Amino acid sequence: MESGGQPGPGEDVPEKKGSSGGGFRSRATDLLSGSAGRNLGLVIALLLLCLIGLITAGDRFANVDNMMTVLRLASVIGVVSVGMTFVITGGGIDLSVGAIVALASVWATTLATQTMATDVHWILMVTTALAVGAGCGLVNGLLIAYGRMAAFIVTLAMLAAARGLAELIADKKTQVVTVGPFLDFFRGSLLGVPRLVIIFALVAVAGWILLNRTAYGRRTLAVGGNPEAARLAGINVKRHQTSLYVLLGVACGIAAVMLMARTTAGTSTHGTLYELDAIAAVVIGGTLLSGGRGTIVGTVFGVLIFTTLTNVFTLNNLDTSTQAVAKGAIIVIAVLLQQRVAARSTPG
Repeated sequence: MESGGQPGPGEDVPEKKGSSGGGFRSRATDLLSGSAGRNLGLVIALLLLCLIGLITAGDRFANVDNMMTVLRLASVIGVVSVGMTFVITGGGIDLSVGAIVALASVWATTLATQTMATDVHWILMVTTALAVGAGCGLVNGLLIAYGRMAAFIVTLAMLAAARGLAELIADKKTQVVTVGPFLDFFRGSLLGVPRLVIIFALVAVAGWILLNRTAYGRRTLAVGGNPEAARLAGINVKRHQTSLYVLLGVACGIAAVMLMARTTAGTSTHGTLYELDAIAAVVIGGTLLSGGRGTIVGTVFGVLIFTTLTNVFTLNNLDTSTQAVAKGAIIVIAVLLQQRVAARSTPG
């Protein structure tokens, strides 16, 4: 050993005590606080819910028909949640999704629309629902981005206006879907899997690719993380924010079509509290409410967790009020965990 405590030529460098363990712990902490750790936590939570369902409901829970029921229920709100992931990741919020779903379903099932669909093709009903959803999203986006209005206020106004317009169009009545080919297509299955579930899977995959593998997704993360820095980087922040709400509106239109097929009707009561369920699923999944970080995989798990929770409660004859309390508690816990992880990851 040379003077000063430095090792001489050919001598081994002594390993610092505890450095290896500390590095391992650091890597483990980084892994658990990252997307892999969050998704692992969601998987564990879902498995625990399934275990509770198996213990409390037995074969009524653990059968193929019930699993398909859970997936069908998850598919509609799941499509809305995928769209909501983009808006929240981009730093926004939308409280009007349920009302937009209702308006799209009512407009697409009016007598005039169904008559044209019978004469031409049922795709007209789908196009109408998508156009109504996109139109509502465009109004939201323009008022928020270019009108410089708070997203909370704009979408709250849209919630009231869209629901009211749906009631006026339907005269507060249920409009039954009479176009047989429309119902045959969307209520059918492919290789034993309901088409509604397949649509949800396709939307989720498309959303994941759009968010994680395209320039649009990178711009969404940039706008949500720091709008001013995104503007200085050459991103048209206002146009991008508008497009996010249009994207969510289209998702609401798709959900309306799925809901029309599942219930065989269009009504102004469709989509009630969808805004709560969608935001809850997105937050539980790990998307930051403040924007700048989003995960489609987490959102899908969040949707499945809440749908499974509802199914377990229903099979055990627990009322909807108890379900609402449980959902509220889960949302609060998820936000608190997000804040704690964010505080730990902040340097200094």
